[in-house]
Amino acid sequence: MALSPNLRGALFMSLSMAGFTFNDSIVKLLTGELSVAQVMFLRGVIATLLIYLLARHRSALRPLRNLRNPWVALRIGGEVGGTLTFLIGLANVPLANASAILQALPLAVTMGAALFLAEPVGWRRWLAILAGFIGVLIIIRPGLEGFSPYALMIVGTVIFASARDIATRKVDPAIPSLFLSTVTAASVAVAGLLLIPAMGGWRPVNALQLGQIAVAACLLLVGYQFIIMAMREGEISFIAPFRYTSFLWAVLLGFLLFGEIPDLFMIIGGAIVIASGIYTLYRERIKSSQKPASRAPPRHSP
Repeated sequence: MALSPNLRGALFMSLSMAGFTFNDSIVKLLTGELSVAQVMFLRGVIATLLIYLLARHRSALRPLRNLRNPWVALRIGGEVGGTLTFLIGLANVPLANASAILQALPLAVTMGAALFLAEPVGWRRWLAILAGFIGVLIIIRPGLEGFSPYALMIVGTVIFASARDIATRKVDPAIPSLFLSTVTAASVAVAGLLLIPAMGGWRPVNALQLGQIAVAACLLLVGYQFIIMAMREGEISFIAPFRYTSFLWAVLLGFLLFGEIPDLFMIIGGAIVIASGIYTLYRERIKSSQKPASRAPPRHSP
């Protein structure tokens, strides 16, 4: 039986989140043996090669002078900063906690769009954003015994990733997404290489670890590809909440691979963040239904 566009989009989004979370699990395993900079570099090299081949196959490569675009540069900086802070945080906090904090990203992007892109945000969505960040504070619980300063690294990831996503909205639509992905992955790899001396130096890499890094890079590509496919199917307001399936994967993998059992703070805070995000999407759907029909915006190149 053929699936409706909404159900296909929900399936693609769920597969994307599974790809990202399984990648995170492998990376967390590796950061106990290799430095964060090594993982950034090696995974970045493999991911760059895979994305480059795909971009070349789809004729999406462009001259490097496109990198002089300040929005492209900001997007790359956001990705590099987000990757670095996330890997440092992920190596030191439970997988489910890191995933729960990351669920605040859609809320942060909404707030950033209101503050820097002058997009209208009503008081209900501002309250949802506030509730979401209260949820994040409950998860990281500053000042309490269970507080980990490394959780602030994941908060930093949300800030960097928000800057990346806001910059992406300002990038010229004529610049293909695969070109942006290629140069971004390459920039992450270069940043990892430059940081290796400052983060413990180079440690020997065996065949098993290299294989794990290759699998992680492939899972990362799966995540990126399926999230693009999801955004091109059905209604975004229906599909977007399935982003939160990554939290369920993180709880399961954290328990199976690392013996992590979520505590009450994480469960309550995670539930608040997810509920706030779903309400924000609901309000966006209501707002969109009240607008008169208009021409669709130009689509980005593949």
